Amino acid sequence: MKQTGFDNEKYLQTQSEHIRKRIAQFGGKLYLEFGGKLYDDNHASRVLPGFQPDSKLQMLLQLKEQVEMVIVINADDIEKNKIRGDLGITYDRDVIRLIDVFRGFGLYVSSVVLTRYAEQNMAKAFQNRLEAMDIKVYHHYDIEGYPSNITHIVSEEGYGKNDYIETTRQLVVITAPGPGSGKMATCLSQLYHEYQRNISAGYAKFE
Repeated sequence: MKQTGFDNEKYLQTQSEHIRKRIAQFGGKLYLEFGGKLYDDNHASRVLPGFQPDSKLQMLLQLKEQVEMVIVINADDIEKNKIRGDLGITYDRDVIRLIDVFRGFGLYVSSVVLTRYAEQNMAKAFQNRLEAMDIKVYHHYDIEGYPSNITHIVSEEGYGKNDYIETTRQLVVITAPGPGSGKMATCLSQLYHEYQRNISAGYAKFE
């Protein structure tokens, strides 16, 4: 008798319901960091029979009207032409690819954040390309003492010097082309700015 190793439909329903509850728990706004690959998670589909490479994306489509996508990329990775190993393309090209994929599914991609920004030439050129696609671009900077000097980090000279990302929806999904892009720091920076504006918001990580 065959048994289902992974029920993809149940996964979609259960996870989307838990996210709705988490949004309500934090007062109506949630920054959700996605660990691993959001769209083409071929590794997960290999090790977990029944899981589809786009299962995470399909789960977000259950919440489509509430979702806003923000893509994070390290400006140093742009300057170094860092390559995504599984696809053989640079991180900046992958950001463009992901924008096209998300938009193709009808998801709202509001902005891209350039982290560790220091006016790198290639990062500035990439920003021009994004803005030509009607994508807003924000800058986040190196913070002295990060991540140990909490008092400095959670201050006007820490998170406070980062651009505040203007968002309009309840569920803000933070994703990136690869590790080391600054997803968690982006979420925490936003929480700092939201609370400075007396806006209740929360953070969660989706693995």
